[in-house]
Amino acid sequence: MLLNCFFGKILKMKQPGFTTTSLNVPYPKPDPHNALHMPLYEAVAFEFDSAEQIEANFKGEYIAHVYSRTSSPTVEYFELKLKALTGSHGVIALSSGMAAISNTILALTKAGDNIISGSRLFGHTYALFNQTLAEFGLECRFSELRNEKDIEKLIDKNTRAIYFETVTNPQLDIADIEMLARIAQKHDILLIADSTITPPNVFRAADFGVNIEVISTTKHISGGATSFGGAIIDHGNFDWTLNPNLGSYTEKFGKNALIAKIRKNIYRNTGGSMSPQTARNMSQGLDMLELRVEKCYQNCMVLGSYLHSNPKVTVVNYPGLEGDPGFDAAKKYFKGVPGTIISFDLESKEACYSFMNKLKVVRRATNLGDNKTLIIHPHSTIYAEFPLEERAAANIRDTMMRLSVGIENVDDLIADIEQATKE
Repeated sequence: MLLNCFFGKILKMKQPGFTTTSLNVPYPKPDPHNALHMPLYEAVAFEFDSAEQIEANFKGEYIAHVYSRTSSPTVEYFELKLKALTGSHGVIALSSGMAAISNTILALTKAGDNIISGSRLFGHTYALFNQTLAEFGLECRFSELRNEKDIEKLIDKNTRAIYFETVTNPQLDIADIEMLARIAQKHDILLIADSTITPPNVFRAADFGVNIEVISTTKHISGGATSFGGAIIDHGNFDWTLNPNLGSYTEKFGKNALIAKIRKNIYRNTGGSMSPQTARNMSQGLDMLELRVEKCYQNCMVLGSYLHSNPKVTVVNYPGLEGDPGFDAAKKYFKGVPGTIISFDLESKEACYSFMNKLKVVRRATNLGDNKTLIIHPHSTIYAEFPLEERAAANIRDTMMRLSVGIENVDDLIADIEQATKE
């Protein structure tokens, strides 16, 4: 209501832009000191006026913060900002991207159920599905998610969702999101997108039929690797009566069934809450998100062109570049900005290591969406625990490196890469 009032009264002429929206999301309650940034509430517990009032809170009849493991004012504000920026129905902030994924899947499934997922997943997500959750009786049916008929053959009465990454990491394949949405809608199952690589300023998930987004806010949203976090975004476009695991929550909370089950059960009982300090960092990161992503994207375009011209580089992948296999899909789904990762190959693993060891500006570290440009050799790090045949099936080559492009002056990045590729 406060947000509608702001948009209706102050910016009546047109829909405000992403950054304007982020900078002007009202607080849930007026700040007594009129602070321009949401204050940091580090309190563990919150007092009530009476025993009757706290009883009403626990019954769900009086909404208020009670204990910071379940909610706090600073975390709530970050959730409200992300909700406003995505136009979604509800948002829950968590301690990490992996917590967002695991809380979502645990809320939607039980032993004996299955989900369908892309086979070229981020290594830790693949391990969560193939190892951790499998031990609790959840089956993940992996597919390349390219052929509609092949995907439909995997669906049965116990299938609860199709899970995919908007852009795979580090292969940089782009999903046919409209096809996946069509299949999910046909079979009354959820479509869940990990949109970490394509932040909300470039990807409007609900416009393409996505029901739930999971995001590692550690990446782009944190404001340059300031802190760990994750988010679950419910776009409010799925009928929860179609999921048998939400029965009592659907009866009581209707459209809020998933949010209620996660917050009142999975999230609360597994302890994956976001800290207030992290939430404050995330809120400030949202204010600068559009500017940072644009700068990183521009650097990607220049670096991608340079890498194509470097004779030591054998393969370059960045779907923002014309001629890349994902170029048309990047324009269709992400406004031509398919994240800020470039992958490229040299002639051998040894050449990759020699190159990485010579770098002076680019940092050898495992993260993405940082202000600093980071490089990693996925075959020997993120995927090191996987058998060689699984790495090959996921197209993880020992000649490939992943470059997460930051906001440095691009000429300095080119000079650093240039000197590192020299004999």
